[in-house]
Amino acid sequence: MAQSEYLIETRALSRSFGSQVAVSGLNLLVPQAGVYGFLGPNGAGKTTAIRMLLGLIRPDAGEVRLFGEPLKSSHRALMSRVGALVEAPSLYPHLTGRENLEVTRRLLGAPRELIEVALETIKLTRDADRRVREYSLGMRQRLGLALALLNKPQLLILDEPTNGLDPAGIHEMRDLIRRLPKEFLLPGNSPSCLVLKSCCTSETVW
Repeated sequence: MAQSEYLIETRALSRSFGSQVAVSGLNLLVPQAGVYGFLGPNGAGKTTAIRMLLGLIRPDAGEVRLFGEPLKSSHRALMSRVGALVEAPSLYPHLTGRENLEVTRRLLGAPRELIEVALETIKLTRDADRRVREYSLGMRQRLGLALALLNKPQLLILDEPTNGLDPAGIHEMRDLIRRLPKEFLLPGNSPSCLVLKSCCTSETVW
Protein backbone atom coordinates (compact mmCIF):
# COMPACT_ATOMS: atom_id res chain seq x y z
CA MET A 1 0.00 0.00 0.00
CA ALA A 2 1.27 3.47 -0.90
CA GLN A 3 2.56 5.64 1.91
CA SER A 4 2.02 9.38 1.90
CA GLU A 5 2.18 12.23 4.37
CA TYR A 6 -1.07 13.50 2.84
CA LEU A 7 -4.50 11.95 3.24
CA ILE A 8 -5.91 13.92 0.28
CA GLU A 9 -4.09 14.96 -2.86
CA THR A 10 -5.61 16.42 -6.00
CA ARG A 11 -3.72 17.29 -9.13
CA ALA A 12 -5.19 19.71 -11.70
CA LEU A 13 -8.70 18.53 -10.82
CA SER A 14 -11.35 19.94 -13.14
CA ARG A 15 -15.07 19.48 -13.74
CA SER A 16 -17.60 21.27 -15.92
CA PHE A 17 -21.35 20.97 -16.36
CA GLY A 18 -22.04 21.87 -19.94
CA SER A 19 -20.50 25.30 -20.52
CA GLN A 20 -20.33 26.02 -16.77
CA VAL A 21 -16.88 25.43 -15.25
CA ALA A 22 -17.37 24.28 -11.64
CA VAL A 23 -13.78 23.35 -10.73
CA SER A 24 -10.67 24.25 -12.69
CA GLY A 25 -7.15 22.95 -12.03
CA LEU A 26 -7.65 22.30 -8.30
CA ASN A 27 -4.49 21.24 -6.45
CA LEU A 28 -4.97 20.20 -2.81
CA LEU A 29 -2.59 18.74 -0.26
CA VAL A 30 -4.36 17.84 2.99
CA PRO A 31 -1.99 16.52 5.67
CA GLN A 32 -2.62 13.88 8.29
CA ALA A 33 -3.87 14.46 11.83
CA GLY A 34 -5.69 17.73 11.78
CA VAL A 35 -8.74 19.78 10.86
CA TYR A 36 -8.84 21.30 7.39
CA GLY A 37 -11.26 24.09 6.50
CA PHE A 38 -12.34 24.19 2.84
CA LEU A 39 -13.31 27.85 2.41
CA GLY A 40 -14.69 29.84 -0.49
CA PRO A 41 -17.63 31.93 -1.69
CA ASN A 42 -20.89 30.42 -2.89
CA GLY A 43 -20.53 28.99 -6.38
CA ALA A 44 -16.78 28.44 -6.05
CA GLY A 45 -17.15 24.70 -6.68
CA LYS A 46 -16.56 23.41 -3.16
CA THR A 47 -19.40 20.86 -3.18
CA THR A 48 -18.39 19.67 -6.66
CA ALA A 49 -14.82 19.20 -5.41
CA ILE A 50 -16.02 17.25 -2.38
CA ARG A 51 -18.17 15.00 -4.56
CA MET A 52 -15.11 14.23 -6.68
CA LEU A 53 -13.07 13.47 -3.54
CA LEU A 54 -15.74 10.94 -2.53
CA GLY A 55 -16.03 9.39 -5.98
CA LEU A 56 -19.66 10.52 -6.33
CA ILE A 57 -18.88 12.24 -9.64
CA ARG A 58 -15.95 11.84 -11.98
CA PRO A 59 -13.58 14.67 -12.86
CA ASP A 60 -13.20 15.73 -16.48
CA ALA A 61 -9.46 15.97 -15.90
CA GLY A 62 -6.95 15.56 -13.11
CA GLU A 63 -6.50 13.02 -10.35
CA VAL A 64 -7.68 12.36 -6.79
CA ARG A 65 -5.47 10.38 -4.41
CA LEU A 66 -6.57 9.30 -0.93
CA PHE A 67 -4.08 7.84 1.55
CA GLY A 68 -1.50 7.97 -1.23
CA GLU A 69 -3.52 5.83 -3.66
CA PRO A 70 -5.40 6.87 -6.81
CA LEU A 71 -9.14 6.90 -6.14
CA LYS A 72 -10.18 5.48 -9.49
CA SER A 73 -8.21 2.24 -9.08
CA SER A 74 -8.99 1.52 -5.40
CA HIS A 75 -12.41 3.10 -4.87
CA ARG A 76 -14.10 0.48 -2.68
CA ALA A 77 -11.10 -0.13 -0.42
CA LEU A 78 -10.41 3.58 0.03
CA MET A 79 -14.03 4.51 0.75
CA SER A 80 -14.12 1.96 3.58
CA ARG A 81 -11.67 4.29 5.38
CA VAL A 82 -13.72 7.45 4.77
CA GLY A 83 -16.81 8.85 6.48
CA ALA A 84 -18.86 11.68 5.01
CA LEU A 85 -21.87 13.87 5.67
CA VAL A 86 -22.79 15.64 2.45
CA GLU A 87 -25.85 17.89 2.56
CA ALA A 88 -28.88 16.45 4.43
CA PRO A 89 -28.38 12.91 5.78
CA SER A 90 -30.49 10.09 4.34
CA LEU A 91 -32.52 8.75 7.25
CA TYR A 92 -35.53 6.47 7.74
CA PRO A 93 -38.03 8.66 9.64
CA HIS A 94 -40.21 5.72 10.77
CA LEU A 95 -37.21 4.09 12.49
CA THR A 96 -35.53 5.16 15.69
CA GLY A 97 -32.10 6.74 15.71
CA ARG A 98 -30.60 3.50 16.97
CA GLU A 99 -32.39 1.47 14.27
CA ASN A 100 -31.07 3.81 11.57
CA LEU A 101 -27.56 3.19 12.88
CA GLU A 102 -28.16 -0.56 12.94
CA VAL A 103 -29.20 -0.56 9.25
CA THR A 104 -25.98 1.19 8.28
CA ARG A 105 -23.88 -0.92 10.64
CA ARG A 106 -25.05 -4.10 8.92
CA LEU A 107 -24.28 -2.68 5.49
CA LEU A 108 -20.78 -1.75 6.63
CA GLY A 109 -20.18 -4.92 8.60
CA ALA A 110 -19.08 -2.78 11.54
CA PRO A 111 -18.98 -4.10 15.14
CA ARG A 112 -22.25 -3.63 17.02
CA GLU A 113 -20.54 -1.79 19.89
CA LEU A 114 -19.67 1.09 17.55
CA ILE A 115 -23.33 2.15 17.62
CA GLU A 116 -23.06 3.02 21.29
CA VAL A 117 -19.69 4.70 20.76
CA ALA A 118 -21.11 6.86 17.96
CA LEU A 119 -24.24 7.76 19.97
CA GLU A 120 -22.13 8.81 22.94
CA THR A 121 -19.77 10.80 20.73
CA ILE A 122 -22.61 12.87 19.27
CA LYS A 123 -24.48 13.05 22.61
CA LEU A 124 -27.63 11.37 21.29
CA THR A 125 -27.81 8.33 23.58
CA ARG A 126 -30.81 9.67 25.53
CA ASP A 127 -32.87 10.11 22.34
CA ALA A 128 -31.59 7.05 20.46
CA ASP A 129 -34.86 5.13 20.81
CA ARG A 130 -37.13 7.92 19.58
CA ARG A 131 -38.37 7.79 16.00
CA VAL A 132 -36.40 10.06 13.70
CA ARG A 133 -39.57 11.83 12.57
CA GLU A 134 -39.66 13.34 16.06
CA TYR A 135 -36.09 14.68 15.83
CA SER A 136 -35.23 18.33 15.37
CA LEU A 137 -33.08 19.30 12.38
CA GLY A 138 -30.05 19.54 14.65
CA MET A 139 -30.64 16.04 16.01
CA ARG A 140 -30.97 14.69 12.47
CA GLN A 141 -27.68 16.32 11.51
CA ARG A 142 -25.98 14.76 14.52
CA LEU A 143 -27.46 11.36 13.66
CA GLY A 144 -26.13 11.76 10.12
CA LEU A 145 -22.72 12.43 11.62
CA ALA A 146 -23.03 9.28 13.74
CA LEU A 147 -23.71 7.30 10.55
CA ALA A 148 -20.51 8.74 9.05
CA LEU A 149 -18.55 7.66 12.15
CA LEU A 150 -19.72 4.03 12.19
CA ASN A 151 -16.78 2.68 10.21
CA LYS A 152 -14.27 4.53 12.46
CA PRO A 153 -13.02 6.57 9.49
CA GLN A 154 -9.49 7.82 9.14
CA LEU A 155 -10.82 10.64 6.98
CA LEU A 156 -14.09 12.42 7.78
CA ILE A 157 -15.55 14.93 5.31
CA LEU A 158 -18.40 17.21 6.37
CA ASP A 159 -20.16 19.41 3.83
CA GLU A 160 -21.56 22.48 5.63
CA PRO A 161 -22.64 20.54 8.72
CA THR A 162 -24.31 23.61 10.29
CA ASN A 163 -26.36 24.50 7.21
CA GLY A 164 -30.00 25.18 8.09
CA LEU A 165 -29.54 24.83 11.85
CA ASP A 166 -30.87 27.32 14.39
CA PRO A 167 -28.38 29.07 16.73
CA ALA A 168 -28.67 26.33 19.36
CA GLY A 169 -28.08 23.62 16.75
CA ILE A 170 -25.10 25.49 15.33
CA HIS A 171 -23.59 25.76 18.80
CA GLU A 172 -24.06 22.01 19.41
CA MET A 173 -22.51 21.10 16.06
CA ARG A 174 -19.54 23.43 16.58
CA ASP A 175 -18.86 21.90 19.98
CA LEU A 176 -19.09 18.40 18.54
CA ILE A 177 -16.72 19.22 15.68
CA ARG A 178 -14.16 20.63 18.09
CA ARG A 179 -14.26 17.40 20.11
CA LEU A 180 -14.18 14.94 17.22
CA PRO A 181 -10.45 14.89 16.38
CA LYS A 182 -9.41 14.11 19.96
CA GLU A 183 -12.29 11.85 20.98
CA PHE A 184 -12.94 9.81 17.85
CA LEU A 185 -10.70 10.49 14.86
CA LEU A 186 -7.28 9.84 16.35
CA PRO A 187 -7.20 6.18 17.47
CA GLY A 188 -3.62 5.44 18.44
CA ASN A 189 -1.20 6.51 15.75
CA SER A 190 -3.57 6.02 12.80
CA PRO A 191 -3.39 8.93 10.36
CA SER A 192 -6.65 10.87 10.44
CA CYS A 193 -8.14 14.14 9.31
CA LEU A 194 -11.39 16.10 9.47
CA VAL A 195 -12.28 18.19 6.40
CA LEU A 196 -14.97 20.85 6.81
CA LYS A 197 -16.53 22.69 3.90
CA SER A 198 -17.01 26.41 4.50
CA CYS A 199 -15.97 26.37 8.14
CA CYS A 200 -12.87 26.04 10.26
CA THR A 201 -12.42 25.37 13.96
CA SER A 202 -9.10 27.17 14.43
CA GLU A 203 -10.21 30.46 16.05
CA THR A 204 -13.63 29.51 14.67
CA VAL A 205 -14.26 30.79 11.16
CA TRP A 206 -17.86 29.91 10.18
